[in-house]
Amino acid sequence: MTTKSQTSAANGVVVSIGTTPYRTEVLAGGHALIADEPRSAGGADAGPGPYELLLASLGSCKAITLRMYADRKGWPLERVALSLRHSRRHGADCEACDQTEPRLDHIDVEVQLVGDLDDAQRARLLEIADRCPVHRTITGDLRVVSTLVVS
Repeated sequence: MTTKSQTSAANGVVVSIGTTPYRTEVLAGGHALIADEPRSAGGADAGPGPYELLLASLGSCKAITLRMYADRKGWPLERVALSLRHSRRHGADCEACDQTEPRLDHIDVEVQLVGDLDDAQRARLLEIADRCPVHRTITGDLRVVSTLVVS
């Protein structure tokens, strides 16, 4: 059984919703933000939606990982810019995929590397981007376990 104290922000992220449709208050590492659905989905568009937050997490992790790697190597990486998009694709759209049951969710990431880098460095950085912890988490064997908290 989980108690209220186990759902504190010290353990990660706390998300709550009241009576305002789809507006959630998020406390992450002592930082407060709002997540919401767009007006077209019944929300007030008061903040990014859940998939936008997922893309932001993935993009941030990739950018940080690239910055760390380039710094450690002493490479002249001046800036990283990533553009991420989530879509749902039908299985037929993924006939070339190497999976027997292709995923319908798809994330496209465009990576822009600014700096006096050679082709080999750019290629290596693109490989490294896909090794960031969040990328590995969402593409690995992820298990999410929900537990009811008694209040």
